[in-house]
Amino acid sequence: MPTPPRNPTPPRIAASSTEYWFDTSDRAVQLLKAVRRFRRADQEMRRGMETDMDINATDLEALRHVIAHERAGTAVTARDLSTHLHISTASTAKLLNRLSLSGHVQRLPHPEDRRSVLVAATQHAHEEVRCWLSPMHQRMLQAARDVPEDSRQAVLDFLDALTQSLPPDPPEPEDG
Repeated sequence: MPTPPRNPTPPRIAASSTEYWFDTSDRAVQLLKAVRRFRRADQEMRRGMETDMDINATDLEALRHVIAHERAGTAVTARDLSTHLHISTASTAKLLNRLSLSGHVQRLPHPEDRRSVLVAATQHAHEEVRCWLSPMHQRMLQAARDVPEDSRQAVLDFLDALTQSLPPDPPEPEDG
């Protein structure tokens, strides 16, 4: 079998992974680049929020989950957080200790199950999250309102298709 030619010096290309994976002459790639820019901006915003609030990403997601459930009128238990975050009960206990010490959540007795505790966001947490997110959410809502009505379904379909294209779980390593 012939040996493929060896190229000791790979061709120089722009420093972007998009060009590696996609033909940049395809205009649809511009949509993917825009999604990537949004994701990068979202990640940067979250890092800033984590730094400013002095909590890590998992703690921030736990707080977001608790606040979302409070707004929906449903209670959250420590076990609910374990399940949502895909972490052990021991890790959840440490997380709740950190968030309690930082003044972001409080543990309350469960009214029906003495072995369980409810988790509630503090007023301090609500104020901090509102301060960080309210202006951004208003700008995002305006951006969504600026999408022409007759284009909104196409945008929804595109974003839903992207969501479906992501694997639900990491792929298993192949034996080899």
